[in-house]
Amino acid sequence: MIARSILVLSIGVISAGIGSCRKKADTIAKIYILDHNNSRVAGATVKLIGESTDSIQHGTIREPKVATTNEQGEAIFNYNDIYQLGQCGVAVFKIKANLGSAVGDGIIKVEQEKTTQKTVFI
Repeated sequence: MIARSILVLSIGVISAGIGSCRKKADTIAKIYILDHNNSRVAGATVKLIGESTDSIQHGTIREPKVATTNEQGEAIFNYNDIYQLGQCGVAVFKIKANLGSAVGDGIIKVEQEKTTQKTVFI
């Protein structure tokens, strides 16, 4: 009887431990760069710049991330390093994109453990 109780208790504890652990999902920002003809632009430089919203702290809150668009006109940024499991919130970044003399800008709100997409025209 005691051995059976210990076995049932052990299985319950192990099941609860396994069920409460979850893997952190990716926090991704995808920026699509299009030209004036709505064609995707490959080879454009895209920079995401996070700025402080605190009136005491001015300037950027971390080094800007830079990527180049692929053949689909897409620049992908991974922000897994910002978010920790159990933390909530979002980050807002300025988008600066250019290819030669063509430039474009925008703003993206990156949400925790989601893939956020934004289109910028240059």
